[in-house]
Amino acid sequence: MAGGYVDGMLAREQQTSTFLGNGIAIPHGTTDTRDQVLKTGVQVFQFPQGVTWGEGQVAYVAIGIAASSDEHLGLLRQLTHVLSDDSVAEQLKSATTAEELRALLMGEKQSEQLKLDNETMTLDVIASSLVTLQALNAARLKEAGAVDAAFVAKTINDSPMNLGQGIWLNDSAEGNLRSAVAVSRATQAFDVEGEKAALLVTVAMNDEQPIAVLKRLGDLLLNNKADRLLSADAATLLALLTSDDALTDDVLSAEFVVRNEHGLHARPGTMLVNTIKQFNSEITVTNLDGTGKPANGRSLMKVVALGVKKGHRLRFTAQGEDAEQALKAIGDAIAAGLGEGA
Repeated sequence: MAGGYVDGMLAREQQTSTFLGNGIAIPHGTTDTRDQVLKTGVQVFQFPQGVTWGEGQVAYVAIGIAASSDEHLGLLRQLTHVLSDDSVAEQLKSATTAEELRALLMGEKQSEQLKLDNETMTLDVIASSLVTLQALNAARLKEAGAVDAAFVAKTINDSPMNLGQGIWLNDSAEGNLRSAVAVSRATQAFDVEGEKAALLVTVAMNDEQPIAVLKRLGDLLLNNKADRLLSADAATLLALLTSDDALTDDVLSAEFVVRNEHGLHARPGTMLVNTIKQFNSEITVTNLDGTGKPANGRSLMKVVALGVKKGHRLRFTAQGEDAEQALKAIGDAIAAGLGEGA
């Protein structure tokens, strides 16, 4: 890159800090210095003792990005997806070789997170028997690379367990390749030997990650609130199974469409997170056109990792004394363009 790009990087920090969280910063230039980039590239610097970055934040790793177009946005989303894992961020601080840093950033050393998102869910299924739901869930898990043929055969041939309130569960001791959960729900509940059936949860367990999901499912059943799973849309159903906050009754929500030309990259993402941080309420954000999984609205890394593009719908849920005000402020900020103009 030419020398002018450095000025652009400094100017970007003046506009808004490029600190992502978890000790990670991603310095990059302003759009008007793109002509100073000779070739798109990335450089990684590690500061084991940490350096002050932005408003009293401490960065242990800085990932410098030089890009002459928008081609770096995909890379940025890949990095933030990897770095949103708190354990990976900790490993980056203590890495001792360049190869170890590279492997961590590329996700090669990252343990696979539980697969439970829009790709493992099938709603509004026309079904009159559990076998239909069993086959759908097994196919979803197989497509996700979470199970092998032995798992598929067992979960299709063996009868699921009735948990009550229309919820059924099945799994297999064989063929678990990766932890994942598949959910299928019938359009209308049907009868299985005198028992109500409407939703089937199929679990592939390769580690302890699915236990938290099963605990939330158990809590819903114990509190006689499983009917929420039978009527919720995909995003709410995912939230009920992946977030403890979703089980409470005093949660408000609102949906907004992102109009920013390049989606939620670092700058508008920072504006959004800063807006959220002005309030005391617990706030999560879900990309309804992405994985459908809720993310902590106070974490820039997790917000950018949602991969939000222009036109994507975001659902915000807020719980707390100022929840209503927070949702209004978020809507106003998005409508105003999050610092990039409406």
